[in-house]
Amino acid sequence: MKTKTLYLLATALLTALLTACLGPASLREAVYTPGIYEGSGRGLRGDINVRLELSTGGIVDIEIIEHRETAFPGLAAMEELLEMVLETGSTDLDVISGATFSSRGFLEAVDYALRKAE
Repeated sequence: MKTKTLYLLATALLTALLTACLGPASLREAVYTPGIYEGSGRGLRGDINVRLELSTGGIVDIEIIEHRETAFPGLAAMEELLEMVLETGSTDLDVISGATFSSRGFLEAVDYALRKAE
């Protein structure tokens, strides 16, 4: 009984470690060509244009180069999402409440740039 419990605990720990080390699923599955790519998406007040810098390891930097969104909540939401995309390496994120169209437009722009790099 004690050996079986120890075995299950060791298996669970190993699974957790492997999952954490491999990172976000989007980075494991996608292979991007390193470089600088631009993408655009449709926000509430017009197009949102972004510039991504990619390395073999994923997204290095994101810059919002043009938009017509309001400072709050539009730009604030995009800046929050920018940090989340850099942290997770994924655009599979929830939109920011109160800035739905700005959030969707920003994530769409990042996705468009990533598709160019595939």
